[in-house]
Amino acid sequence: MFFDGYGYHGTSFEQIYRCYPASFIEKPQIESGDKIIMPPSALDRLASLHIDYPMLFELRNDAAERVSHCGVLEFIAEEGMIYMPYWMMENMLLQEGDIVKVKNVTLPKGTYVKLQPHTKDFLDISNPKAILETTLRNFSCLTTGDSIMVAYNNKKYYIDIIETKPDTAISIIETDCEVDFAPPLDYKEPEKPTAPLSAGKAAVAAEVIPAEDEPKFNPFSGTGRRLDGKPLNYQPPPVSSSGSKDQKPDVVNLQSSTASSSQSNARQSQGKLVFGSNANRTKETGKVICC
Repeated sequence: MFFDGYGYHGTSFEQIYRCYPASFIEKPQIESGDKIIMPPSALDRLASLHIDYPMLFELRNDAAERVSHCGVLEFIAEEGMIYMPYWMMENMLLQEGDIVKVKNVTLPKGTYVKLQPHTKDFLDISNPKAILETTLRNFSCLTTGDSIMVAYNNKKYYIDIIETKPDTAISIIETDCEVDFAPPLDYKEPEKPTAPLSAGKAAVAAEVIPAEDEPKFNPFSGTGRRLDGKPLNYQPPPVSSSGSKDQKPDVVNLQSSTASSSQSNARQSQGKLVFGSNANRTKETGKVICC
């Protein structure tokens, strides 16, 4: 069967066209989706084959070995030509008038897709999830390795499709699809400030004064004087200036003059501190008891 000189044969739709961007037909709205415009003869052939809806197609650029997938918006193009979103032509490395092969396919419904924005500016949008959901309503399918364009607030954001499930090409029409995000391509981990250890230690050492250089307070280290002006008969022993830290602690032996306190001390074990007169609480070694 032939339509205006362009042959369609076999039991499937497969045809070669020359591609042009949407600006050639004044259809800027197709730039916000993945649908193409095909000639009327393609519709007649697809109808005769009883193709399943929605109509999905595989686009192939054999010269660059690039493959993508798309839907169709209208059948009003000139014969032998198709009009495509410009971002799709960039994905497939196509120029104006290049040849592209179009074939109808059936794709599984998508369950998972992982996206990676080109720039972190996309994440600065107040609600990027809502913008993405609105944009993907204009898409019929997604292909791993493609880069889609999201237009928002007079700015274009490009997003890579880095993973799709259950296949490398999926349909996203009337399906619940889980969406995950990878870090943007220009994202960099914040660098942690690292100070040299030697400088930090030097600063700490400069602030700390050695303990042996600090003056020590020695109580009752002076000399006494009599109120009547007479010389003292007793001269106090000299006290070392190194302070009480260098001296050994005095051992104070507290003994009671009464017999009851001597018996209480005899019952106490070594290494115990007992506050009060209740000696029955001092049976465990090293235990501090406050009465």
